[in-house]
Amino acid sequence: NPAWTTKPLDAFVLARLEDANLTPNPPADDRMLKRRLSFDLIGLPPDPGQIKGDSYEEFVEQMLASPHFGERWARLWLDVARFAEDQAHIVGDNTTLTYPNAWMYRDWVISALNDDLPYDEFLRRQLAIDLMFPDEKKERPALGFMGLGPKYYRRGDLAVMADEWVDRVDTLTRGVLGLTVACSRCHDHFYDPIPSDDYYALAGVFASTEMFNSPLNEKHKGKDGQAEKPANASHVVREAKSMKNLPVYERGDVKAPGAVVPRGFLTVLATDGKRLEFNQETSGRLDLAEALVSRDNPLTARVWVNRVWAELFGQPLVATPSNFGALGEKPSHPDLLDDLSVRFMEEGKWSLKWLVREIVLSSTYRQSSEAFPAKIAEDPANELLWRMNRRRLSIEMWRDALYAASGDLDRSIGGKSFKASDANANRRTVYARISRLQLDPVLALFDFPDPNLHSPGRGETTTPLQKLFLMNNSLVVKQAETLAGRIEKEADPANVDMVVNRAYEILFGRIPKKEELALGRLFLENNELRDYAQALLNTNEFSWLD
Repeated sequence: NPAWTTKPLDAFVLARLEDANLTPNPPADDRMLKRRLSFDLIGLPPDPGQIKGDSYEEFVEQMLASPHFGERWARLWLDVARFAEDQAHIVGDNTTLTYPNAWMYRDWVISALNDDLPYDEFLRRQLAIDLMFPDEKKERPALGFMGLGPKYYRRGDLAVMADEWVDRVDTLTRGVLGLTVACSRCHDHFYDPIPSDDYYALAGVFASTEMFNSPLNEKHKGKDGQAEKPANASHVVREAKSMKNLPVYERGDVKAPGAVVPRGFLTVLATDGKRLEFNQETSGRLDLAEALVSRDNPLTARVWVNRVWAELFGQPLVATPSNFGALGEKPSHPDLLDDLSVRFMEEGKWSLKWLVREIVLSSTYRQSSEAFPAKIAEDPANELLWRMNRRRLSIEMWRDALYAASGDLDRSIGGKSFKASDANANRRTVYARISRLQLDPVLALFDFPDPNLHSPGRGETTTPLQKLFLMNNSLVVKQAETLAGRIEKEADPANVDMVVNRAYEILFGRIPKKEELALGRLFLENNELRDYAQALLNTNEFSWLD
């Protein structure tokens, strides 16, 4: 059925379906598609007027051009980068190891994604913008990728620093390459061709780099050029005072050094079978960035494409997004992943917006999520992509949708962090404060990842506490009250049918069915509009995407 294919990726999906004697689902209706697209591209529900307006293709371009695109997609990268604003261990009132201006890095990521900074350049700048553009101060917060990592007390202790280096190597290699290189700290990797020499070749880059509180202005500069107080600093990295090649420490024990390894890249990714050695006059950060995004490196583009695919379909092509090694899962559609990754680099010039557009304009993405029993019997996990997966909104999308529904959402871009569980805070959730010491209880309740570590993807739990939160928490109750006030302003409170209709338009982008209208009338005979608003906010339709 070649007529079904609208993008090259569709042909790969269709071939697998035809081999299994399955057919793709029909397309979702316009309302459902635009709701799906709006959450997927900007993390917010569409306005009711948008659903009735432009064509799907025009709507895609609107969403890609929205300043909220960067806010939605930044969260994916911030999970990968284990973004946080403090440490897991804080002694008393000692705040010297905290990051009060971590929001500057978050704002840099949002801005870079809104500007569609190519992914290869996105990586280069986060590793080495100070080496690329020494006089460019404005973008220095990009170095927060490593500058906001876990930082420990007793920083003069070699064993302590070795623990920091393993975090840097692990975050970088699992996040960008999909390889568990940190396993080689203590021994050659048991399953992948990554010897300990390779681990220490990479760790040497970070041993030659130091954390640096860059002063926000000349008043703030103290000894050694650093800001004396973290509150007056941008938290980044810089070249260490001396470059350092590390020995291979036997079993990871810094008291048992072996042969010294020059700083360099992974041998398994070398084109000639020999480890690429970095410039020994510098830390090697820029050389590392170039090696990561080299056209000869088969992993970086594939790992990123797989992460983006997972965000848009609810399941990745490779089920272990941060492990493309021997113990990782094989791709469900290897040819599709290869083709899309190569075209991402060559046609798309590493553009995230090109990649998202290529996927959401496909027939595969536009399928309905209807679960036909006969197809479920053949492919219960939907591995062959015969339908769109139903997906629960992330905590960020759900909380933002809650405030958007009430009309109380502050949509301003950028700025300092706030407490997510504060019922009076109405900013988008991407700006919520992220603590390694004590994660905000609202975020923790709804499966936000542990910011102490790189996150390969969000887990998903369903617990009684989540439902109790929706029923009783002041954050939800207050927004239900505000939503009720909005409905009363936009519909005649004396006309129950108008009230129910407006509630459904705001929350679901549709008018209620006959049965739903009757239930709404019945409920409002004996209950307040606030209770009705909260009941609708607690429905699956509000918190799930079809």
